[in-house]
Amino acid sequence: MGHLSAMFKLARSLSMKKSKNFCGDGDNVGGGGGGGREAAKAMEKEAKKNELILRSSGYMNVAGPNNLASLFSKRGEKGVNQDCFIVWEEFGCQEDMTFCGIFDGHGSWGHFVAKKVRESLPSHLLCTWQEALAAAESSSDDYLLDEIDLGSDKNLQRFNMWKHCYLRACAAVDHELEQHRKIDSFYSGTTALTIVRQASEMGFSFSYF
Repeated sequence: MGHLSAMFKLARSLSMKKSKNFCGDGDNVGGGGGGGREAAKAMEKEAKKNELILRSSGYMNVAGPNNLASLFSKRGEKGVNQDCFIVWEEFGCQEDMTFCGIFDGHGSWGHFVAKKVRESLPSHLLCTWQEALAAAESSSDDYLLDEIDLGSDKNLQRFNMWKHCYLRACAAVDHELEQHRKIDSFYSGTTALTIVRQASEMGFSFSYF
C-alpha cells in the first residue's frame, strides 16, 4: 500500500526505537508498554481530538466530497446489540490511509469482547506496522526480516508486510483478552472484519477472537 520508500520515510520521521521490543512486547506478541505502543496511543489521541475517528452511527467527511464514511447499527430482537465498528481516517498520520473495522460479538460477553477488540486492534496494528517499516528500512532486525518475505515484487512486499503486521497485532489482542480479568473471552468472542485502504489500494483481514 503505497511505495515502500514512502513508508521508510514515515518510519524515519517517527523517530522510534528500532529493536525487537519496539512495541514493548515482552512475550513477543506485539503488545505492551514500549515506545511504539506509546506513539500509537498518542496518534490515536490526536486523531480523536481532530475528529478523525468514528465509533458510533453517523458519517464523516474529512477529505472532501469524494471521501465519505458512514456507519449505522441497529439492535435486533435478541437483546443487547453486540455489533460495533470504527473508521479511522488518516491512519498512521497518512492523509490517504483509512482503517475500517466491523466487530460482531457472540456469547454472553460478546459485546464486551467486540468493544475491547475495537479499542485495541487499531493501535496494535499501527504499532506493528511502524516496527516492520523500521526493520525493513534498517535491515538490522533479523528476527523481523526472517518473518517478512521482502522479495523483489513490490505488491508482494506490501502484502507480506501487512500480513505480518496483522498476525502480530491479532496475537497481541488475543493475549490481552486472555489476561483480562473482567471479560470472559473463553465462551464469548467476536469476529473482526478490518480494512486498511491507502489511495486506490486496499487490504483486508478477517479474524476470529
